Amino acid sequence: MDRTERLLTASTNGRPEPATVGQPVPAKAADQPEPAATVGPPVPAAAAGPPVTGPAAAPVPEPTSTPADRPADDPRWARPALLGLLAATGVLYLWGLGASGWGNAFYSAAAQAGSESWTAFFYGSSDAANSITVDKTPASLWLMALSVRLFGLSSWSVLVPQALLGVASVGVLYATVRRWYGPAAGLLAGAVLALTPVATLMFRFNNPDALLVFLLLAAAYATVRATETASTRWIALAGALVGFGFLTKMLQAFLVVPVFAGVYLLAAPTGLGRRIRQLLLAGLAVLVSAGWWVAIVELVPAGARPYIGGSQGNSILELTLGYNGLGRITGDEVGSVGGGGRPGGGGPFSGQTGPLRMFDTEVGGQISWLLPAALILLVAGLWLAGRSARTDRRRAGLLLWGGWLLVTGLIFSFMSGIFHAYYTVALAPAVGALVGIGVTQLGRARTASGRWRGYAATLILAGTLAVTAWWSWRLLGRSPDWHPWLRPAVLATGLTTAVLLALLDAPAAKGFASRRAAQGDANSLPDPSRGPRWARWASAGVLALGLGAGLGGPAAYAVQTAATPHTGSIPSAGPFVAGGFGRGGFPGARMPGGAEFPGGGFPGFPGGTGSVPGGSNAGRNGAFPGFPGGRPPGLPSGPDGGTGPDGGIAQNGGTGRGQRGGGMGGLLDSREPSAEMTALLKADADDYTWVAATVGSNNASGYQLATGEPVMPIGGFNGSDPSPTLVQFQRYVADGRIHWFLGGGGFRADGGSSASAEIAAWVAETFTATTVDGVTVYDLSSGKQG
Repeated sequence: MDRTERLLTASTNGRPEPATVGQPVPAKAADQPEPAATVGPPVPAAAAGPPVTGPAAAPVPEPTSTPADRPADDPRWARPALLGLLAATGVLYLWGLGASGWGNAFYSAAAQAGSESWTAFFYGSSDAANSITVDKTPASLWLMALSVRLFGLSSWSVLVPQALLGVASVGVLYATVRRWYGPAAGLLAGAVLALTPVATLMFRFNNPDALLVFLLLAAAYATVRATETASTRWIALAGALVGFGFLTKMLQAFLVVPVFAGVYLLAAPTGLGRRIRQLLLAGLAVLVSAGWWVAIVELVPAGARPYIGGSQGNSILELTLGYNGLGRITGDEVGSVGGGGRPGGGGPFSGQTGPLRMFDTEVGGQISWLLPAALILLVAGLWLAGRSARTDRRRAGLLLWGGWLLVTGLIFSFMSGIFHAYYTVALAPAVGALVGIGVTQLGRARTASGRWRGYAATLILAGTLAVTAWWSWRLLGRSPDWHPWLRPAVLATGLTTAVLLALLDAPAAKGFASRRAAQGDANSLPDPSRGPRWARWASAGVLALGLGAGLGGPAAYAVQTAATPHTGSIPSAGPFVAGGFGRGGFPGARMPGGAEFPGGGFPGFPGGTGSVPGGSNAGRNGAFPGFPGGRPPGLPSGPDGGTGPDGGIAQNGGTGRGQRGGGMGGLLDSREPSAEMTALLKADADDYTWVAATVGSNNASGYQLATGEPVMPIGGFNGSDPSPTLVQFQRYVADGRIHWFLGGGGFRADGGSSASAEIAAWVAETFTATTVDGVTVYDLSSGKQG
């Protein structure tokens, strides 16, 4: 048999595949373990021997392990293929990584702060002086901060941990899928994950999503191990890993909890009572691993810790349940910017809610390339599993990955709060697993099932490939000027391969059936591996073409994503897409290479093209949305300092000299200060707690990363948190703790505190403005008292 044919159709070295399709497991006492179910044909009556009766009769014990449980029993090609996949993934995720600079400078600055102060490290503070935290739990920052402590501050020390998490995630997905479905399924699942464009993006970027995906995959692996033997240790570990996922990105980690619990409750080979007790213990593990940090933060007096960014009441519980919790579902997020997607409308960052959100212009190119295939293969896999035993592993695995995909995907599709397309990286492992499992299971069914059942499996494979090719053609059509030859090539290859696949098996289903019937095996299709050499080569070639057609589109997007630097707070995979984000821009507006928007506005915001929340036009008529009167009272503007003429946001979408990527007035990207500005801030830095203060965390992060000194981000990420208040800020100035106030930055909408506007107005009225390299600055040292 040709090697490509083996990869997709062979079971593990010719042994029974590790899933249950045979007889139901006999009933056991409520708390007694049940034997793990196995696969294989029933023992023929002739081989079973004469019947045994009487008290001495005992059932023949079923095996409790399968060949896939032991790597030594894998085919010889499995380990080299895995190492090759991991090496290729490492190259894709690490090559040219430094070109993205600080990536998301908001988190890079927090990592820098954590490398300087253990207090900042623990709380996830934006600055080493601990004025305010980031608006997430800090686990992802811990990895970056430790890397910066070990290797020094650089883009590589910040971004490499994410790339390594990506390689590890591919390996964990392979190991998880392989246990129940064999190495071929694991390899295909890992390849799909590695080549998903949004995965390539986020494993080269320093948002929390990389660590979240890894932890959830590790939890899925622990759930699989627990389900095999009803292991209390493994299911408790799964709960602990999900809890640390909460410490990475809060409630998003819990989306998979009902799925993991449901699969274990259904398929673990033990009594119902014991399963329930084990799940309660796993729930306790979630609570402890997620709650210890929350408890400490809540119990420490507010004056002895930094302000909790993203909250209006300095509470981590408020942040968890509000801005980063139910607010993301309902859209009620006090202090957020722009809001979320609404039916028929959609916010500036979120697209429209609804069942097709994962396929729309903004999100489709990130994740949906193989999403239709995953859904088709999920249904097909459940059909193949049939009415199997409760402990059937093949069905349990499909329910685990299918539940992950459906629950997370539906919540993403209908959540009305802030939603970004890169969140969909959480779907990539489930898509990869379902594709790997489905393709290999259908490939085996072609030769191992009944005559028409086998040909039906072939037709499902062919149809899935045709749908995938068509959908890739549609997605590539959204970037018509980007490698235009690729679109027809993928469609033609996919459709041709689908037809060939159906035709190659058609003679076997029809013409050869009578020959098999004469041999007493009328229900079996002939094994293509035992046919003529030309048939084996033809079948292998068709399978290889099918893989190329199915993965061609996402692979091209993934390579383009890896070759493109990404900065700012809202990265996007792939080339420019008409009507979508594309390289960090705004819906319907971002130009290739970062050119300005037509008319100088921010299309896609409520109120129409060129407008921002509140209905005012950026950079026109002095508008500064969210502040009374359109701008912070008395705040001077600079020609290049993050605010446009008359106090509006700069028309180029930037936030100052050296801005990279599509930002919004310092909200979504940091500024790169000039050497003159950096020298000014570093002068006498040891005499101050903060060398400067400015509105908004991203505005502050660029200065902090350039100087290595704490810069106070007034109002946190959105500039809408009441930290510090005007009274607190005035006290800091009087105590001589802040040297400079820097103009520009900040952007408010959807409520929140007006403290940042009050501070900006007081500074403008009290101190003399000067301009340094186009940025308005105020020397606050003259306000020191005593």
